[in-house]
Amino acid sequence: MAGHSKWAQIKRKKAVIDAKRGQAFTKLIREITVAARSGGGDPGFNPRLRLAVDTAKAANMPADNIDRAIKKGTGELEGVSYDEIAYEGYGPGGVALYIETVTDNPTRTVAEVRHVLSKHGGTLGSAGSVAWQFERQGQIYVSVRRYDEDSTLEAALDAGASDLKQEGEEFVITTELPTFAAVQEGLRKRGIAFEQAELAMVPKASVDVAGDDAQRVVKLLDALDDLDDVQKVYSNANLDESVFAQSGA
Repeated sequence: MAGHSKWAQIKRKKAVIDAKRGQAFTKLIREITVAARSGGGDPGFNPRLRLAVDTAKAANMPADNIDRAIKKGTGELEGVSYDEIAYEGYGPGGVALYIETVTDNPTRTVAEVRHVLSKHGGTLGSAGSVAWQFERQGQIYVSVRRYDEDSTLEAALDAGASDLKQEGEEFVITTELPTFAAVQEGLRKRGIAFEQAELAMVPKASVDVAGDDAQRVVKLLDALDDLDDVQKVYSNANLDESVFAQSGA
């Protein structure tokens, strides 16, 4: 899955840069609002909200913006009502796609997702068509340049992590859902600052994609990610690393 991880790393870095420019705050605000609505407005008792707030802070979102988004979620302020909808489909080379959205207009969102898929050689599938190929897990990203593998692995496993792998310039720590928060706290106590933590749909197995199909998959993933209503895009593509060199990534 290294090829898809490479794409995901690029998108995470791009998201932080865009957010600092004020170009990606909308997605962050929506996540905070939905998290507060579903689990309450106190990050101390709402792990999803804490994660969303931490992500927003890392992107330098002003505290006032975060506070307003929370209050809109809890109903203290008027705001737009959002629905969380996941779409499933296929891309070039037969890769599976799991697309998470937060929208105030599902009709618009499904039309946009279907259009992008069709334009880039993909198809929209029915509910459940590819979800079984993914598993919801926690993933925590630690810089290889700042910390050595042995100490990071020890801290992660002691806190309850399932696995640690090096992917490029990052250690990717994988956790089960019940231990996600505990592993983050365990790393903090050991003095290990992580770059990002997220709940992700991790593919159980990958599909190798190379050549023209790999280029088309990257363009499709980019196009889906650029849709305002799309929060996260996951695929089981193991992309040929050369596709990133060709694109200058």
